[in-house]
Amino acid sequence: MTRPLTGPLTRPVTRARIALALTLALVACSDPPFDESKQIGANPLLPEPHQYLVPPINVSPAIGWKAGQTPTVAAGLRIQALATGLLHPRMVYVLPNGDILAVQAKSPPVEPVKRPKDPITGWVKNKATAIPGGPKAASRITLIRDADGDGKPELQVTLLDKLNSPFGVVWVDGYLYIANTDAVIRYPFTPGQTRLSGPAHILTPLPGGPINHHWTKSLTVSPDGQRLYATVGSNSNIVENGFEAEKGRAAVWEIDRASGRSREFATGLRNPNSPNFYPRTNTLWVVANERDELGPHLVPDYLTSVKDGGFYGWPYSYYGQHLDPRVRPQRPDLVARAIPPDYALGSHVAALGLTFYTGTTLPAHYRGGAFIGEHGSWDRYTPSGYKVAFVPFRNGRPSGMVEDVVTGFLDRAQGKSRGRPVGLAVDRFGALLIADDVGNTVWRVTAR
Repeated sequence: MTRPLTGPLTRPVTRARIALALTLALVACSDPPFDESKQIGANPLLPEPHQYLVPPINVSPAIGWKAGQTPTVAAGLRIQALATGLLHPRMVYVLPNGDILAVQAKSPPVEPVKRPKDPITGWVKNKATAIPGGPKAASRITLIRDADGDGKPELQVTLLDKLNSPFGVVWVDGYLYIANTDAVIRYPFTPGQTRLSGPAHILTPLPGGPINHHWTKSLTVSPDGQRLYATVGSNSNIVENGFEAEKGRAAVWEIDRASGRSREFATGLRNPNSPNFYPRTNTLWVVANERDELGPHLVPDYLTSVKDGGFYGWPYSYYGQHLDPRVRPQRPDLVARAIPPDYALGSHVAALGLTFYTGTTLPAHYRGGAFIGEHGSWDRYTPSGYKVAFVPFRNGRPSGMVEDVVTGFLDRAQGKSRGRPVGLAVDRFGALLIADDVGNTVWRVTAR
């Protein structure tokens, strides 16, 4: 059981005190027995919620990859490093000519401390993303050119730097659109170019600081090319920063590409990421990270379609109309119309990446399904996530159990992470690309 912290809340927080508090939180603790398979799919098992002064915490410290090491892939696949030496790559995007963009991002300044436990969780989570003595993050976009598809790039060059914590990127009709942490910007760009500079045009602002809890902003374009869709995560776990700080957040935004006019397309999504339209349809899908600190098996992160005007529960309820006891005042009018997600992925897997497989070179089993990058848990003792998973689809809907496709990012024997997958893409040869922000690598998965 988690032990409470003691001492004056005004006492300066030091690394030693943080370490002591973490030790107390972890001593003799373990997650209760639970059948993880029952929390996968359309109707996940949801145990009773628990509240904590200090939540269950177990983040695997980052160590990176040794020379020659690679993740492990499912039968019939092989994996190789496409690009190394990157500075915390978060997202990958494939241009029409086949060039690959690796978006790297340095997180914004640390947000103000609001709760006594915030320094503890912040320090612990930082250990999982920073390799001791490793390279510092940078906010830039690297262009990778592998013209013949052999996995050995002919070119790896900085396309654009000095950005403001970028994440999402998309190219449409002669422009490269970038979702910085505080705005969607664009540059005139022709695929084939290898360098961009000069001032950017700000298409529309996005909610940013000074509090910027979920700072990553993903981006995609509608099938007709007229509208952009940006994801904006909440500014807290469960409104501890106040409702005023949540304006425009926990939402998917729709942006008119010509004018920059924007609106909230769907709301109540605590931390949505990687918006994608299912191939040859107008159905928009995202992966989302649900709330923390209700227990190791609450609340499942998920994959879901998002409807225009849909409300998905946050912060008042989770997985449809399951009330969160911590939120006051409640909004029964909103809870009554909260939409349950389509597919649960398991609790605290931290799903950040999503791409539908449209290629033909991987085994036929993967065609039309969803690959999901699971960054990995911190809010439980037994790690979850730390892998690339696959959800089969049939008739445009999830169908069947989730499958492990790329694993080995977590060294379970040492309790340390070699890498952590984030964004995904499919290159023009049909290979799956994985941005590994701890391993500072873009991995490429092909058929064996």
